[in-house]
Amino acid sequence: QVQLVESGGGLVQAGGSLRLSCAASGTIFSINVMAWYREAPGEQRERVARITSDGSTVYADSVKGRFTISRDNAKNTAYLQMNSLKAEDTAVYYCNAAIKSSGPYYFSYWGQGTQVTVSS
Repeated sequence: QVQLVESGGGLVQAGGSLRLSCAASGTIFSINVMAWYREAPGEQRERVARITSDGSTVYADSVKGRFTISRDNAKNTAYLQMNSLKAEDTAVYYCNAAIKSSGPYYFSYWGQGTQVTVSS
């Protein structure tokens, strides 16, 4: 069974920084894309950033220049460094990964989410 566990959320003042981590565990043969999404109250879940296994990244316009996604393939872990945080970054942040476990296909897995609250 594959699990994604996020950590690193919390309360921070506007202008501050947080670093989120997403660790994948279980029977893992390969991880393709890893991504961070966020969902604010009353809003749709949106993708914040994604990173491929070879390190290519894509960011939402709202976080470009402030957030950095990275990964450690040896640890099956992705990170989201969030700087210059704004009140509008407040949301539950979810990790998502495409993982090949015991069969030939990649399946999408989600973490349980971690709350990020930015006070203005």
